[in-house]
This record gives sequence, C-alpha cells and structure tokens, in this order.
Amino acid sequence: MTASSLTPSIAQAHGRFIRGSVSKVRRVLDQIRGRSYRDALIMLEFMPYRSTGPITKVLRSAVANAENNLGLDPASLVISQASADMGPSMKRYRPRAQGRAFAIKKQTCHITIAVTPQTDS
Repeated sequence: MTASSLTPSIAQAHGRFIRGSVSKVRRVLDQIRGRSYRDALIMLEFMPYRSTGPITKVLRSAVANAENNLGLDPASLVISQASADMGPSMKRYRPRAQGRAFAIKKQTCHITIAVTPQTDS
C-alpha cells in the first residue's frame, strides 16, 4: 500500500464571495463541524440564521463531490473541516447631514467545507 491509499479520501467545496460577515458564518460552522452529513442538514434547516442558506449549498456541493468524484456513500460522510475566511468588502456611500458622505462596508466571506468518510473507531 502506498501512503496515499492510507490517507482518508477528502472531498471539499468552496463558496466564494458570499454576502455576510465572517463572524456570523463562523458561529454556524462551529455548530456543524465534526457532525455527520445528515445531522448537519437537520441542524441547518432549523437554525434561525440567514447564513445557513449558503452554508447548506456549499455542504451539498462537497457531498456531491465526494459521491461523484470519489464514489463515497453520503450516509457515511462526516464534516471534517469547515471554515470561513474574509472576502473583499464592497464599499458603498450614503448621504449624511451637511453634505457629508458616510461609508458603508458590505462584507463578503469565503466558505470552505470538507467531508471525509466516517471511521469505525
């Protein structure tokens, strides 16, 4: 056996330039990290946060990658890595009193989710 066959198969997906702040996305990712695919989907469905929509989309993409590219069973997958990094901020301006301009930063983030098959230990 080679060293590559000993390492578990990892499938991942990236969601880039997602509107929303990194801290609000991370609080959801911290809840689903280490859980099975089915448990994570159930949790995301009933969480009251706006960021669960894009996270669900990236999670389903990672599982589809594992199923189609690596031939893994979706029922046996576990979320091994889930992270959010800051993306570029869109800069917009609002008029304020006395002719001033007020800067508004609309934040974006990059979401990365990796899934691996569950080990029986």
